[in-house]
Amino acid sequence: MEKIYYKERFTGKKILENPPGKGFINFIYNSSLGKLTLEAMVKRKVVSYLYGKYMDSKRSRKMIPDFIKKNNINIEEAKLAPDKYKTFNQFFYRNLKDKARKLGRGLISPADGKILVFNEIDDNRNFFIKGEEFTLSQFIGDDGLVKKYYKGSMAIIRLAPADYHRFHFPATGVVSKSKKIDGNYYSVSPLAMKKSLQFFLKNKREYSILESEKFGEILYSEIGATMVGSIIQTYKPDTKVEKGDEKGYFAFGGSSLLLLFEKDKVKFSEDLLKNTNEGFETKINMGETIGNSTIDNGIV
Repeated sequence: MEKIYYKERFTGKKILENPPGKGFINFIYNSSLGKLTLEAMVKRKVVSYLYGKYMDSKRSRKMIPDFIKKNNINIEEAKLAPDKYKTFNQFFYRNLKDKARKLGRGLISPADGKILVFNEIDDNRNFFIKGEEFTLSQFIGDDGLVKKYYKGSMAIIRLAPADYHRFHFPATGVVSKSKKIDGNYYSVSPLAMKKSLQFFLKNKREYSILESEKFGEILYSEIGATMVGSIIQTYKPDTKVEKGDEKGYFAFGGSSLLLLFEKDKVKFSEDLLKNTNEGFETKINMGETIGNSTIDNGIV
């Protein structure tokens, strides 16, 4: 089975990732029988819906202690003690204590997870991530937006099940209503993503536009995945939001966020660019600086 590594940001240490269910993920994405199973069942909304309903039931709370232990979750960050959650999903999208995440200067990561960053994308020649074709026109389906973000910048943040699953605004600005794009629920496990990023173009997703004060118009997209019941938006559309404010959360499963920036609006941090160019995701927390404005060097 192929091994997947990421890098710790502040030590530069290369870490072997051990995604949950890796044997099953490997089976459905790398064998002929598994691929038939995937197409016939796993990606279907009904499977995700039923599993999501179970995670919302009181019976699911018994999973919490083992989940904490298996994933080495720092429960001291959570606002509530583990036995205070009535369902597994309540724990999964738990709130953190105030100050559990500090906000850095400039553009910040909207979530905990593992990040890839790209300073320039060009939809005319298609865009490749780890050898996989990925075009904006396929992802957004809006010619006007494709033109707006032509040769712009992009960040992808992948959330694993063990991560904090609320997502936040990376900058201050006015945010639009979310637009939903229907799709399926392929896995965003690193094993599945290594196989093909075409799943990003097929999964259920939403996007909104954040008219930021220092980074231009940011397209902010949430992408669903296998066994994710829903993407929940908690913000109020067409209002001003502050950097670090909550935007929403994911119900159970691994999921991803994608940020698009107009050309020459942001310069990503050099360490993140270096790791991405070497083929590694970087582990980050919500609030960490991931880039600076090209206008004022991110003095915010």
